[in-house]
Amino acid sequence: MKNSLLVFGTENFKNLLNEINEYLDFSLTFYNDEISLAAKISTIDAVLIESEVCNNSKIISLVNKINNKPILLAEKKGVIQKCNYTEKVFFPLILSDLNSKILNLITSQKFKLNSSLKIKDYIVDKNEKKLTKRDLSIFITEREIQLIELLVKEKQPQSKNKLLKKIWNYAADADTHTVETHIYRLRKKILVKFSDNNFIINSKAGYTI
Repeated sequence: MKNSLLVFGTENFKNLLNEINEYLDFSLTFYNDEISLAAKISTIDAVLIESEVCNNSKIISLVNKINNKPILLAEKKGVIQKCNYTEKVFFPLILSDLNSKILNLITSQKFKLNSSLKIKDYIVDKNEKKLTKRDLSIFITEREIQLIELLVKEKQPQSKNKLLKKIWNYAADADTHTVETHIYRLRKKILVKFSDNNFIINSKAGYTI
């Protein structure tokens, strides 16, 4: 299945892409006023914008609101652009360059999204093993990341025995303080750095985030 690209551009730009469409490694959707942008964003993998439409305030306002999608700017020499973008290609368009850059951008973005997790006002970076809130961050262990991911995924309170079984593969009746120790250390790091004592909540039903 091809990746999907949302295109903002002039009629000439759209005609150019249509002429080479069969050689592209992605499918095209051209933006127009009848398209609900909010509905389309969830179905596309990347955005391609021609620099000539970067003087259109309405289009730029729309493009600048697009989050978590890579944006490739097709730039013509001498045309001033005012939109946010991830990377550029230049006119005249080279087909192999266009295909490879789109693929690289989409692959990189998917890797980035799979490597991070947003929780409340925090972001967990699984690659760098960091928990960040605005300009503050702490390093967390692989096991702490697993704990956080599980508590976020399950949504319902998780008992000590469930955590032991799902994360440590221990028997449900194992006699250990492993869960309490790991959660205590994680909560302490978060309290010291972020002054937050409610990141992980403990109740009679179990642990939740």
